[in-house]
Amino acid sequence: MSEDIRIAIIGHGFMGHEHEKMLTNFPGIRLVGFADKDPEQLKDVGEGLKRYGSNEELLADPEVDVVIIAANNNQHHDLVIQAAKAHKDIICEKPVAMSLAELDDMEAAVKENGVRFTVHQQRRFDPDFRTAKEVYDSGTLGNVYAIKNQLYGFNGNMHDWHIFKSEGGGMLYDWGVHLLDQVCWMFPGAKLKSVFADIRNVINKEVDDYFQIMLRFDNGVTATVELGTYYLADKTADKWFERHWFVAGNKGTAYVDGFFPEGKIVRTTHLLTNVGGKRTMTAAGPTRSFGPAPEGTIVTEPLPEVHTSHRNYFEHYIRYYHGEEEAFVKIPEVRRVLKLMDAVRESGRTGKSVDFE
Repeated sequence: MSEDIRIAIIGHGFMGHEHEKMLTNFPGIRLVGFADKDPEQLKDVGEGLKRYGSNEELLADPEVDVVIIAANNNQHHDLVIQAAKAHKDIICEKPVAMSLAELDDMEAAVKENGVRFTVHQQRRFDPDFRTAKEVYDSGTLGNVYAIKNQLYGFNGNMHDWHIFKSEGGGMLYDWGVHLLDQVCWMFPGAKLKSVFADIRNVINKEVDDYFQIMLRFDNGVTATVELGTYYLADKTADKWFERHWFVAGNKGTAYVDGFFPEGKIVRTTHLLTNVGGKRTMTAAGPTRSFGPAPEGTIVTEPLPEVHTSHRNYFEHYIRYYHGEEEAFVKIPEVRRVLKLMDAVRESGRTGKSVDFE
């Protein structure tokens, strides 16, 4: 393997700190330093790392090969273009841009200056998502017809710049881009036929904090993506939020709960017999599908084991940087999700389904 990739980071907020923890002593990477427009944010930068006085100083540093852009969402456009002109390779936080037009500008600058450009979609390695994807990919559930991707929290208020529309705040830009990317990446060969969305401001004044999105694919799957920052339940004990996947097929279903998931594959030993034209009474009434299951009817199997973590993103990036594989997150994939977010907003605004592909 070639020498370490030298990385510097613009932005030392939450994600900047997360990158610092991740990349300090990461094999194949040397973390060089940080820039932040607020000098206070640089006070706790780790010993031995540079504290740049400006973004321009960071971009002019010949010891930097790659720049990670971890600034507010509305700053991504200008910073990507500046980094490209400085001939630095770029990893940008999600969402990569506020619009497709901004992404066009970024791609033009990257192409003109001959630099690498990708996006930090590390949640493709979430164990809960990878477990649900493994269930889907295995075919064990037969023909899958429904998938749910859900995230619920108890504190409806957001923090810092995320509450301002002008800064690129709101949950669709924050978590929505991850949840939509996960569903699209689950079956990348499928075309997305239509989008229907309900977007709400439940607690926050400017930005969305609830959405429910229905995605109909040409492979027969309807995926529901739902997030609520103020979606309450008392069954979570000490958990801060609830994370859920549900995958339904004609040979069984699977539920995957929690970021480090618990759940099962669930099947029936036999289907109820059709009795058209004949009265059938049970303790639950005639609608037997929704009554208590007879003993032995419901059987379960363990979920498949997956072993993934966010570190895998940078392991892939190192191989990509050295020309050993393609970019794990490709810009056309990012563009598709950004276009999908536009369709989600249009549907939320009009109350109508939007044709997509």
